[in-house]
Amino acid sequence: MTEQQPTIQAQTTEPTKQVAPRSGNRNSRGGGDQRNRSGNRRGGESSGSRGRARGKTQQVREYEQKILDLARVTRVTAGGKRMSFRAALVIGDKKGKVGLGIAKGADVQIAVEKAYRQAKKNIITVPIENETIPHDVLVKDGSAIVLLKPAPKGTGLKSGGAVRTVLEYAGVPNVVSRVLNSSNKINIARAALSALQQFGSKGKRMNKKIEIEEIKSITNE
Repeated sequence: MTEQQPTIQAQTTEPTKQVAPRSGNRNSRGGGDQRNRSGNRRGGESSGSRGRARGKTQQVREYEQKILDLARVTRVTAGGKRMSFRAALVIGDKKGKVGLGIAKGADVQIAVEKAYRQAKKNIITVPIENETIPHDVLVKDGSAIVLLKPAPKGTGLKSGGAVRTVLEYAGVPNVVSRVLNSSNKINIARAALSALQQFGSKGKRMNKKIEIEEIKSITNE
């Protein structure tokens, strides 16, 4: 009888030693499951956000754009004043195509989107010869007078403001321009676009005498 007692005690002590590590393993497994679950949730959220970001980046527009003018305008109605935003947008591929769009919207983003759609409808093609325009042209739009002259290679765009933006997005690398009688960006941009439309059979080269006479006749009107 005395010999069987230590064996019984050994049997009772062994399961107590095994129970402690099992409980620890269960806790560690539970913690691991929680981490995995949280990790999966975070991973799902990050993958969804990445998918949305990729969807946004894939929407590449056909033309590059630049806001020429952005103004807040008000319209007086019977119920009071209605505020909106007016956006003037120049778009182009810098390869001979350029357009101008002007639109209003309740928000800046809405106005820009509407102006972009309108500019796509007004796209014109500019003929480029020897990295410049074919010949001189003088156009008046409203009160704005725009004169464009061809320039040799390496000259660059010697123009500023709205005319430079139109020529840059049209892809004309070398032009000399002059603006008279106006500082309104929209009128100047319209005049520049109408000047670029004059190239072709209707266009005529200008010498200095004709240029001075036409400028005087236009300014005197």
